[in-house]
Amino acid sequence: MTKYVIIIPDGAADEPIEEFDGQTVLEAAEIPNMDRVSSQGRQGIVQTIPKGMDAGSDIAQMSLLGYDPQRYYTGRAPIEAVAQNIKLGPDDWVFRCNLITIVDGKMEDHSAGHISSEEGTQLIKDLDEQLGNDEMRFHPGVSYRHLLVFKGCEFDIHTYPPHDNIGTAIEKILPRGKGAEQLIDLMAKSQQIFANHDINKVKRDLGESQTSSIWLWGQGRRAKMGSFSKQFGLKGAAITAVDLTRGLAKLIGFDLIEVEGATGFVDTNYAGKAAAAIEALEKYDIVVVHIEAPDEAGHSGNAGLKKQAVEQIDKYVVGPILEALEKYEDWKILVAPDHPTPVNSCAHSDEPVPFAMAGTGVSGILNANFGESNAAESGFIIENGHELMEYFLKS
Repeated sequence: MTKYVIIIPDGAADEPIEEFDGQTVLEAAEIPNMDRVSSQGRQGIVQTIPKGMDAGSDIAQMSLLGYDPQRYYTGRAPIEAVAQNIKLGPDDWVFRCNLITIVDGKMEDHSAGHISSEEGTQLIKDLDEQLGNDEMRFHPGVSYRHLLVFKGCEFDIHTYPPHDNIGTAIEKILPRGKGAEQLIDLMAKSQQIFANHDINKVKRDLGESQTSSIWLWGQGRRAKMGSFSKQFGLKGAAITAVDLTRGLAKLIGFDLIEVEGATGFVDTNYAGKAAAAIEALEKYDIVVVHIEAPDEAGHSGNAGLKKQAVEQIDKYVVGPILEALEKYEDWKILVAPDHPTPVNSCAHSDEPVPFAMAGTGVSGILNANFGESNAAESGFIIENGHELMEYFLKS
């Protein structure tokens, strides 16, 4: 039986950067293992964001997992609700609830200084105690990522992802549409509750980023997707530190493998994720390893940090997994960012991303290092992102 691994360096794709003499992060980084995958196998570009849809990790990762977002997508928050084992009724609405920092009326930080899970949980619990009721409940998640569930409400609303609007005036990106006033009121009340919260008092004394407010977005109703094993005939597992990828994995019937020290940030346990993936290959046919670090560095506009994250992934994740796979008689590996997060814009982009695959039966197209320019030069283009999975498994 063939063993498959998919490695998703979230947001690693980018645009040419002046700091790197016109190279992208992938092109400037020292990534010998990704280069080996692309040069010995094949690389190309894939459009993970269907035309007319938002450039979100939810949509892009759904594509990479082999599911058409135009058919299955109901919103980001419903996917994360699955990860948190929150049972939604058919008429319930769920919103992503970020903890954010506002400075001078602008979106300063989508993560409240990458607040710890312990601090974030306490803030959300206190918020639920004061504002929650039978029709509305706050649910703590990981770090700055939380959820708000409404029962018996109706929304027809447009909201804005905070990570794509760093530096934007808050008044320009407030929710709009039916139900917007209720959301805006909740955000305003959270600001009053957080203003003199003990956690913020300590952060203020230490000169650290404070939590100014919640930010509500990514809304939707209950999510449902088909079984991966029924569709592709393979038993799978996923390794990730974020609820979005956890939720997608659970929706398609993958098992989740927890890794100590996996943070969803640049300080994550890269080596631990690789070790867990290698061990999982003994039990599972396909293992997906997701690393959030490049995306977070992209949102911060830090090219050097993003390059460092990509190099860590190459050294501590791609390298060991590639070495382990080569011991199997039949194997394949795919490395693919879900979407670009250019450091120049600090926001997601819907441009196509490079991918590289290698292994049993994969013939080369272009013997060249991994990166956006070489991938485009290969002429290998997959326009419907969800079709990449079937190609990878059956090529």
